[in-house]
Amino acid sequence: MQNKNIFWHPGKITYEDRCRLIGQKGIVIWFTGLSGSGKSTIAAEVEKELIKKGKLAYRLDGDNIRHGLNSDLGFSDEDRKENIRRVAEVAALFKEAGIITLVSFISPFRKSRNFVRERVGSEYFIEVYVKASLETCIKRDPKGLYKKALKGEIKDFTGIDSNYEEPENPEIIIDTDKLSIKESVGKIIKYIEQIAKVYRS
Repeated sequence: MQNKNIFWHPGKITYEDRCRLIGQKGIVIWFTGLSGSGKSTIAAEVEKELIKKGKLAYRLDGDNIRHGLNSDLGFSDEDRKENIRRVAEVAALFKEAGIITLVSFISPFRKSRNFVRERVGSEYFIEVYVKASLETCIKRDPKGLYKKALKGEIKDFTGIDSNYEEPENPEIIIDTDKLSIKESVGKIIKYIEQIAKVYRS
């Protein structure tokens, strides 16, 4: 419950003012998918391409955020929801600053992802479902986490003993069982340029 003695202090600069200043629209590109699906790898490449094109972009990665802002959270359902709530607030602030914000979190629950969409604003939110079969993710296992989860060394691991709710209507689906990193990045950049139109001041 919000404290009744805390009040919002409006400024004199708008979202539109900031976007006009840097010549782009602030949006949030939200990468969701199982561990090992390729979210962080693709987001990092998209960030690099956007910067090469002269666009201001910043990446918020699930593991990185848990090193600092969310270092006090575990992996229970409630902590996962709080994890996403906090990063939603950060992403919304970045969007208001006019930044193209790339967020890569497993974010397994639809309700949490819908909260982010609402918090950021649906017209500024692009959900990217980085899709890969569980078998593929286990085979890749870049961090060795599936191996530990299958041995019971990690509890509440998404895809093993914790549920992942697939997006129902994502703006973009990237099937990394079929697409290369380069193809995946190209598909996302094309969407940003043609649909989101963030390059227009």
